[in-house]
Amino acid sequence: MLSIQNLSVSFTSMQDQIKALHQVSLSIDRGEIVGIVGESGSGKSVTALTVLGLLERNAKITEGEIIYNGQNVLKLSPKELHALRGKQIGMVFQEPMTALHPTMKIGDQLAEVIRRHRNLSKKEAYAQAVKSLEEVHIREPQLVARKYPFELSGGMRQRVVIALAMAAPPDLLICDEPTTALDVTIQHEILKLMKELSNTRGTAIMFITHDLGVVAEVCHRVAVMYAGEVVETGETKAVLSDPQHPYTRSLIGALPDLTDPDQPLQSIAGEIPNLRNRPQGCIFASRCEHADDRCRRERPELKSWNETAGANHGHLAACWLR
Repeated sequence: MLSIQNLSVSFTSMQDQIKALHQVSLSIDRGEIVGIVGESGSGKSVTALTVLGLLERNAKITEGEIIYNGQNVLKLSPKELHALRGKQIGMVFQEPMTALHPTMKIGDQLAEVIRRHRNLSKKEAYAQAVKSLEEVHIREPQLVARKYPFELSGGMRQRVVIALAMAAPPDLLICDEPTTALDVTIQHEILKLMKELSNTRGTAIMFITHDLGVVAEVCHRVAVMYAGEVVETGETKAVLSDPQHPYTRSLIGALPDLTDPDQPLQSIAGEIPNLRNRPQGCIFASRCEHADDRCRRERPELKSWNETAGANHGHLAACWLR
C-alpha cells in the first residue's frame, strides 16, 4: 500500500542545511502495523509528515519517492494532496489537545470531517460522528459528542483524535506517538484499538514510537531509525530477539529489567552526530564501542545480515559488523 524508497529530506536555514532524512526506505502492506522506533531526533515524525505533504516551507525533498496505491505522492498537486489527506490517509498526532479545536464541541468537529469526505447531510454526519465515538469504545458517545475537548481526559481525547483520523475511513493510518503521556491502562486500550482496526478493517498502520514494549505488543514489522536513517528492519520478533545493529541492541539494553529492579540502567554514550555535516561512514560509528576504521570510512548498506547461513532476508541491518 505504501512504499518509501531512498527518501532524503533537508531543512534550510539562513546559515546552512540540515539533512534530516537520508535514503530512508520502508513499506507497509494492507492490514499491517509497522513500527518506526528510535530516540528523539531520529527522523520518525519527519518521515510521517513527508508522506502527508505537511513539511515546513524550508524543507526540501532532495531524493527518493513515496508510492501510495500506485501513485507517487511527491508528484501530486496541492489540491490532489488535500483530497488524499483524511480520506485515504489519516493521521493521529502526538498531542491530542493541540489536534482538537478548543472552541468546538467534539461531535461538531467529527461531523465537519465526515461531511468533508462523504456526501452526507448535517444530521447524517452528526449521527455518524456519534457512531465513530462508539467505534473507538467511548462510553456514552452522545454525551461526549456534546462536550468540549477540555472536558475530557487525556485518554478520551486520544480516542477522539483516533475517531477523527478514522472518520473517512482511511486505508492508511499514521500514528505519531499515540500513547505518549497515557497511563498503562489507557495505553493498553489504545493499542488494543489499533490492532482491532488492523484486523477488522484491514487498515495499514504506521506506528511511530520510542517504546520497544509497544512495538513488541502491536507491530508486525519494525524499522529502527537513527539520525534520519533506517539502520535495521524486519519482523518484530526477529529484530527484538536477535538484533543485528549495535544501536538496536543499545535501545533494548536501555530497557529496565523488572526482574532485577536494583540493576543500573544502561545508556548510550555520546550524542547524535551533527546533521549539518553527516559523517562519511556509519552514522552510528561515533557512539559504537565496536566501530573500526572501516566503519568510520565507509557507509554500510541496509541488507540481509547473514545470507550464507540462510538467514531471513527480510531482516536487514546497516552494519559492517552484523
